[in-house]
Amino acid sequence: MATTRIPPRTFPDVFYEDPEPVEDHMLQEVPLTPILNLLHKHYADRPDAFVSGGGFVMYNEYNGNARVAPNCYIAFGVDRAGIRENMANFWVWRVGKAPDFVMEMASPSAAANNMGAKRHLYARLEIPEYWTLDPTCGELYGQPITGECLVDDTYEPYEVCAEADGSVKSYSEAQTRALQDELERLRHQQSTQ
Repeated sequence: MATTRIPPRTFPDVFYEDPEPVEDHMLQEVPLTPILNLLHKHYADRPDAFVSGGGFVMYNEYNGNARVAPNCYIAFGVDRAGIRENMANFWVWRVGKAPDFVMEMASPSAAANNMGAKRHLYARLEIPEYWTLDPTCGELYGQPITGECLVDDTYEPYEVCAEADGSVKSYSEAQTRALQDELERLRHQQSTQ
């Protein structure tokens, strides 16, 4: 897969408003950190895979407030080093594409937005996979984990299989079994606390 080289760092001449902070970010951080570490490690040998759990995905070159902050996202077929070294955020117009995979972590203050406005925005940006992880074992989203694939501008759910031990598993075209195993380990850890 060919990658587009990112030119040296420049900043768009646009106005940025400070975003509203997520009220319960600390609840999301604990289960999210090992997932991000796992993904960074898993894709360390792929210079065309960009993994992030911070900053914004900015999707309008002329409007600095046209942005979204996913908890975790991955883009394949991109210049990882160029993005990290030359961009303040993930600028879709400079990278040449939106991320391929986005995951949002449930929390009381973010759940409704994750399942509503953010989900619709990700579909509009044509992000192929949208995943939600609920560390409360499904209290906020109804299931501990859900994955959806974009089909004709609409997210269609991947099948979620319940195992005999109570764990749930699903398939991701964009991810490997390593991510699923880590998510399951975290779900089990949360349910035993």
